[in-house]
Amino acid sequence: MLEIKDLHVNYGAIKALKGINLKVKEKSIVTLIGANGAGKSTLLRTISSLIKPVSGSISFVNNDLVSLPANKVVELGISQSPEGRMIFSNLTVKENLEMGAYTRKDKNNLKEDLEFIYTFFPRIKERLKQLGGTLSGGEQQMLAISRALMSKPKLLLLDEPSLGIAPILVKSIFEQIVALNKTTGLTILLVEQNANMALSIADYGYVMETGHIILEGDAKSLAKNEEVRKAYLGE
Repeated sequence: MLEIKDLHVNYGAIKALKGINLKVKEKSIVTLIGANGAGKSTLLRTISSLIKPVSGSISFVNNDLVSLPANKVVELGISQSPEGRMIFSNLTVKENLEMGAYTRKDKNNLKEDLEFIYTFFPRIKERLKQLGGTLSGGEQQMLAISRALMSKPKLLLLDEPSLGIAPILVKSIFEQIVALNKTTGLTILLVEQNANMALSIADYGYVMETGHIILEGDAKSLAKNEEVRKAYLGE
């Protein structure tokens, strides 16, 4: 579904991504793990066309993403729940969700899609009239994911969904990520510092270090890899 070849991204003189090669198969959960500053978020932002690469290619269902503006990438079926959630704190929960559907032309189906989202995140339905900024960290993360789902993506990019959230809510959110994948076939590319949690739900994984992919493989195999266990699983 998604194929990245020899992708290079610079921030001025700083080389952020140095020849990334990555594939995401349809209906799979693929995770990207690594330390802070490895380039994980930069990669997601480049896929979303928020950053333009120096060289390399990004192909999504045979569409070249590098030449497209960010809104066209969303229209093709890629949506992102960004690091830090970045919800609209001065809008209500319902208004935030409606913003997620901004590019859609089938506005008549929004009510049905909202009800579908509530089955995964019932707390969102309870908070519809609240301002986004008044939600807890965990609730804001549920809202960020729900907002991304409102564009009806084929590929969902999740950037650090566990960041700053209580452990009990992290478990719940990851259970819903798995449920979304299993019940709808939604393809997910997950960036996550909680390597244990990420590898436990993923089908395939990549390990990033200073702009390079240094390891890749079946998620269960990576979780057993001694190098990964020492560096990322705290063992």
